[in-house]
Amino acid sequence: MAKKEIAYAEAMAEIERILTRFRSEEMDVDSLAAEVKRATELIGLCKERLRKAESDVKKILE
Repeated sequence: MAKKEIAYAEAMAEIERILTRFRSEEMDVDSLAAEVKRATELIGLCKERLRKAESDVKKILE
């Protein structure tokens, strides 16, 4: 079963939620590694989306 593709805005919102929990010390040690892994995946997704958008804009402007 394929994963539902997450929108850029949704990924950013989830990253913000993770950061908020981390900063407020709501995150327990048991979930820390999983949350950091998820944030890293989301950041990678966002970077890829930004690279694609940049490439698309460059093609349009050529």
